[in-house]
Formats: sequence, C-alpha cells, structure tokens
Amino acid sequence: MNASVHALNRFLAQAKPSATYKVMDRVAARRSAGAQVISLCAGEPDFDTPGHVREAGIAAIRAGHTRYTQVAGLRALREAIAAKFQRENGLELDWRGTLVCSGGKQAIFNALAATLNEGDEVIMPAPYWVSYPEIVQLCGGKAITVACNAGNGFKLTPAALQAAITPRTRWLILNSPSNPTGAVYSRAELQALAEVLLAHPHVLVLSDDIYEHLIFDGLAFFTIAQVEPRLRERVLTMNGVSKAYAMTGWRIGFCTGPGWLIEAMEKLQGQQTSGACTISQHAALAALTGPQDFIQQSRTAFQRRRDMVVESLNQAPGLHCEVPQGAFYAFASCEGLIGKTTPGGTQLDTDEAVTTALLGEAGVAAVHGSAFGLGPYLRVAYAVDDAALRGACEAIRHFCTRLAD
Repeated sequence: MNASVHALNRFLAQAKPSATYKVMDRVAARRSAGAQVISLCAGEPDFDTPGHVREAGIAAIRAGHTRYTQVAGLRALREAIAAKFQRENGLELDWRGTLVCSGGKQAIFNALAATLNEGDEVIMPAPYWVSYPEIVQLCGGKAITVACNAGNGFKLTPAALQAAITPRTRWLILNSPSNPTGAVYSRAELQALAEVLLAHPHVLVLSDDIYEHLIFDGLAFFTIAQVEPRLRERVLTMNGVSKAYAMTGWRIGFCTGPGWLIEAMEKLQGQQTSGACTISQHAALAALTGPQDFIQQSRTAFQRRRDMVVESLNQAPGLHCEVPQGAFYAFASCEGLIGKTTPGGTQLDTDEAVTTALLGEAGVAAVHGSAFGLGPYLRVAYAVDDAALRGACEAIRHFCTRLAD
C-alpha cells in the first residue's frame, strides 16, 4: 500500500467510488474520443426543470437573494415541506421538524454520521442504491445486506428483516420506489415490516422516498411513518425535488424525523456545508407550492418508456426483465449471457463484463447489477428521450443475438 493511501482516513480508504459515476466517466471519455454512446446509466430525468421553477430561481437572483440562509433552510421552504408531508403523506408536523439539505444524499449522510458509532450495523435490502453501503462505511458503520431476489419482488420480507436484526443494529434503510429495481412496497408490506420493528425499539428507520411520485399503473404510494404512527419517533423520512421536478442539479433534499435527530443533523450540517444554495431553495419553494401538472406528465412519459424497455429487453436472447412498478429503472437479469463470447472476443464471465462489452461494442452504457448488491443483472435507466431509448434497446438486442456460446 502506497504512502498516499496511508495518509487517508481509514474509513475513506476502505470505501469504493460510485459505480454509476465510474460508468458515466467512461461514457464521457468515449464521447471525447469521438464515439457515439447512448447512456442509460444516469439516475436523472431528461426533462427540463418546469418553467415556473426556473423563473423562481432567476427572480431570486434578481431580487438579491444570494446570501446565507439559516442552516436548516428558509422558513418559507420548511413550511412548504411540512405542508407537503401533511398533504401527501399524512404526517402531521411543524415546520421546525424539517431540515433542508444540499441534495437527498446529504440528508442520508447527515443522519448516519450523526448516529453511527464504529461497528454499528445498518440493514439494507439488496439490490440497494450504490451509495448506501459506502456512506455507512464512511461513517464507521457496518452494512448488513439482505438479498431480496426477484421471487420476492426484490423486496425485504418480515422474516428476513427479523433474521438480520442484532443488538448492534442501528438503522434499517428502505427505498420505495427502489433504485435500482423500481420495486414499490404496498401498505400491507410496510405494515408487516413495521410489526417486526415495533419489537426492536433500538432500530431506527431511514425511509428514502425520493422516487415517491414516479409510481405506475395507478398504484398508491405509502411511507412507513404514515403506515405505522407508533414508529414516528424512530423514522427519518427523506425526500427532495430532484426526481419529481427534474431538479437534480439544483441540489435540494429535505427530511423530517424526531426532534433529537433533526437537531443533531442540523448541528452537523452547520459545521459541514451550512445552509443549501439560497437560489435553489427559492426554486424548490416554487416547485412545492406551484402547479403540479409536471409530475403527472413526466410519470406518464416514464410509464410509456418503461413498457417499451421491458418489452424490448425481454425480446433479447439471454435477458429477462420483471416489470418495475416505479422509478425509472429496469433491472434485467443477464444470467443467460454469462459464459458467452462477444464478436470482439470478450468473454462475458460477470455482469460487469457484460456492461463493459455493451459500452465498447454496442455503444450503450448501463450499470452492472452487482454494483447494487445483486448480480448478474443490468440496470437500465430509461430517463432518455424515446428515440434514443429505442435505439439503445435495438442495439442491446443486436448485441445479444451476436453472442457465441
């Protein structure tokens, strides 16, 4: 191990870089070299931020709203966040019980950094968002992954949760709709998990609801603090404007939870980044309080794209894709490709080898499922325009048909 590694914080030295961003870097490098690449790896809507939200940001600049805000965020925005949680999630709370962060990821990081001591355990269903285990690692904790296969809809069962809880368990992370699978927990499924959690009062719950508004086929969204009010004092409910309002670059996330936790997270944030970007906060306020028609329009587009992608992937030899219920990801098994050889001579021995060959030989970028804790799978983000998506699906099918045994 070289000296530069020895100089690092040991938790950082053991953490892995984001697999998603690694693929995005490869895409950028190939495009810089002149290659044509369709990227299905980024987890962000391809739509523009709604016009009235952009105008609110511009108006904030012109009005001189360019100075620091309170660490926890503008009061007007926090009031709007509290109203959102009450209106959409049935969570009665005061604006003081909210916190505005520089993106949803900061809310998650703040919560874990504020509560984890070395060796504390965090349960996460696998497949999981790639950053969960690394944030746990950076905070000195231990990620406990629980495999949730397609037979269970990629969702955690009460029995599996019960088996994973130990005296060292500090948190359970739930993400619904899920990145990368698009799985959505029903009210009954959340209630069953809540019954297990009620018997273990030392376990906190982080409910990552960032894809809340991207649920298809008329399904309803539920969050665990809403389903089981007796857990309210142990649940951090996290959300943001990035996915629902196509505001990924504005970097505004928010959360609500027990007072002691929000206070601790605010204390940490005060020594870390302080308040989120003032201009972005004004834009987020417009998103939450202004017209909401954009949500239905984007949801309709994503459901149409989902149907096209799933049908196309299931026509590709060696791939099988369950129908996701939400988010904008398809999680396709590529087990049927393992062991085959590409026309370029690449042996496909892992799902990462599959995604590398797809990029190099088909010009399509996806992320390997093993980066999310379950392989061999491919995560395809269908957050690109319909024409590019059709082209990518055709390229994937063509790639699969040309493989040799």
